Amino acid sequence: MRILLTNDDGIYARGLAALYRELSQDAECLIVAPEIEQSAVGHAITIARPLMVRKARKNGNFLGYAVSGTPADCVKIGICELAGGPVDLVVSGINLGANVGINVLYSGTVSAATEAAILGVPSMAISLDTHQEADFTAAARFARKMAVFILENPLPHVALNVNVPAVPEEEIRGVVVAKQGRARLMESFDKRVDPRENAYYWLAGETELPANEDEDSDGSALRRGMITITPIYYDLTRHDLLDGLKERIKDHFPGFGTAVVQEGE
Repeated sequence: MRILLTNDDGIYARGLAALYRELSQDAECLIVAPEIEQSAVGHAITIARPLMVRKARKNGNFLGYAVSGTPADCVKIGICELAGGPVDLVVSGINLGANVGINVLYSGTVSAATEAAILGVPSMAISLDTHQEADFTAAARFARKMAVFILENPLPHVALNVNVPAVPEEEIRGVVVAKQGRARLMESFDKRVDPRENAYYWLAGETELPANEDEDSDGSALRRGMITITPIYYDLTRHDLLDGLKERIKDHFPGFGTAVVQEGE
C-alpha cells in the first residue's frame, strides 16, 4: 500500500513528520510537500512558471520531495510523476491550526486532499486545533485509524476533512461526523510603515463562530472537544436552486433556452 503525504506548512513541518512516523508503520509513505510554507493558498496551482522538485534530506537521510509550488501542485505531480506507481491514499497535514467553516475554502491543507479526490484517489486532510507549539501524537494516531477506515470504506471523489482538538488524548470527548459550518476569520489589518514611508499591512484576526452557529457544525463540535469528520466535495453548485433560477432567468431574458441559429449555418 502506498500513501502520499503532503501539507501546506512545508516539508520540514513537525506535523508532517508525526504523520509519517505513524502511517509508515502500515504502508509505504512518500512525502511530496511544498519547500516553504504555503498556508492559505487555497486550491491554487502553478501554470506561469516551472515546478522545481528537489530531494529533501534530514540528518543525511532522504525525507521526500520538496516542490516549489502549492499543496495542490504537490498532489498533482506526486501522483502523476513522483510516486512511481499507483497511490492508494493521500493524507494532507497535520496542519497547525483548525480548518473549519468557511476557512476550508482558503486552506492549502484541505485543497491538497480535494485535489486528490478530483484525481480519483481517496484522501483526508487532518488539522490540529492550535497555532501554538503542539503535541501531534494524538492527531497522528487518529490519522492512522482513519487511513484504515478510508481504505476499507472508499468514498469516490470525496475527501474527508478531519479536525482534532488540541487537548490530551484522554480528554477528547469523542468522534462526530459534522457538516461544514460558517466559522470564518474575522479580519483585521495591522498597518505598518517601512523605512521609505510606504504603508504595508499584515492580515490578522481570529476565527470566530457565528452566534447562531448550528450545534452539528464542525466548528461547534470541535469547540466541545470532539474530533470532527466532514465529507467535502469540489462541486460548488447549489443544485437546489437550479430549477428555480432557470425559471427566473427565463422570465427575465426573452428567448432564454432557445438556440440562436445564424443564417448560413
